[in-house]
Amino acid sequence: MKKTIALYAGSFDPVTYGHLDIIFRAKELWGPLVVLVLENGAKKGLFSLAERVDLLKQALADHPDIIVDTAAGLLADYAQKHQLKILVRGIRGGADVESEMAQAHYNRLFNPALETVFLPAREQVQYISSSAVREVARCGGNLDTLVPPCVQRALREKFN
Repeated sequence: MKKTIALYAGSFDPVTYGHLDIIFRAKELWGPLVVLVLENGAKKGLFSLAERVDLLKQALADHPDIIVDTAAGLLADYAQKHQLKILVRGIRGGADVESEMAQAHYNRLFNPALETVFLPAREQVQYISSSAVREVARCGGNLDTLVPPCVQRALREKFN
């Protein structure tokens, strides 16, 4: 039986324990996983694309079956080019549902073979967002329950 490789994409600016929860749960469901770091043209990121890729690779160093990649352009095109048919998206709450449904619609419009699967966030990480993490870091707050140590170090360097 052919193993299905799932795709999980985001800007990961920075990667949080919420992202890692979705990554590890998706890996449990589908096995090998591609984590795709995308540039969000609508936002000015704190970390460069290369820094975000590096932080993800550090956070996932013990998981060789998780591939970290990056791409420009449409997510649907990347999935089609690499023959990936499952796109995993994390849902933190009701506010995420509408925007994620719209994104799923467009991904399916441009790549009819791509199926979006939603994983609800676990309660412990439900309210973690990259923007909140950046604000906590900017104010010198405790990041222990929000991001892995490699990200904590990188955030301290950015804000010192």
